[in-house]
Amino acid sequence: MTTVAVSKEQLVETIIGILQNIAPEADYDGLDPKANLQEALDIDSFDFLNLLIGVDEALGVSVPEADYGQVRTMDDLVSYIAARLN
Repeated sequence: MTTVAVSKEQLVETIIGILQNIAPEADYDGLDPKANLQEALDIDSFDFLNLLIGVDEALGVSVPEADYGQVRTMDDLVSYIAARLN
């Protein structure tokens, strides 16, 4: 199995692409990477779950429910995904 290196910038772009389908009206340019995604983007838990499903579909990284607390911010989510891709 070959692993493809993905930059953190590419991960952010992919995640924002997924989020734009969930919350198209949100301001992604002003998103603080350390802010809680649900609060910053005003998305509910169902939307957050859809984000994680989208991440799994786009990147092949599944986030089990036990790890939801580890992926609350953009920085957290990018780090979580990067650790599982490499």
